[in-house]
Amino acid sequence: MEEFLNQLPKLAKDKHKENKTFFTKLKKKAPKNLDYIMQDLHEEEFERTDCLTCANCCKTTGPLFTDKDVDRIAKHFKQKAQQFIANYLRVDEDNDYVLQSVPCTFLGADNYCSIYDVRPKACREFPHTDRKKFQQISNITMKNVAICPAAFNIVEAMKKRIKI
Repeated sequence: MEEFLNQLPKLAKDKHKENKTFFTKLKKKAPKNLDYIMQDLHEEEFERTDCLTCANCCKTTGPLFTDKDVDRIAKHFKQKAQQFIANYLRVDEDNDYVLQSVPCTFLGADNYCSIYDVRPKACREFPHTDRKKFQQISNITMKNVAICPAAFNIVEAMKKRIKI
């Protein structure tokens, strides 16, 4: 896994143009059953992929925290929302709450998340490859293939399965 993770940014960069062309075509002519195809590809990949051997998403990027996330996690810590924000978050250039720093504060040395049961929605849904109306999030997916080996593999499988 370590070697693949080291190669992933270059692999993603090498595939960027091909992926961009594919997603542009997909937006224009998505198969009617795209969500079902993506669900299958996602499930197949995550039968083989153990996120605990990687955790690259937690090590290299931070999620957006919604107000609901902030309230839920603050409650978990028995804090007021503003106290949780002051301790862990900052407002980014898009006016979203994000972590003050990466790797994620809540990631342990064993790649386990210390707030897993109350983690942000963005973490629960990452890498977003099983989302409804998948073709609408191609920009996010293009970024995620450089971070997440599973997302990279899903996009490669997708290009083989969907002929456009």
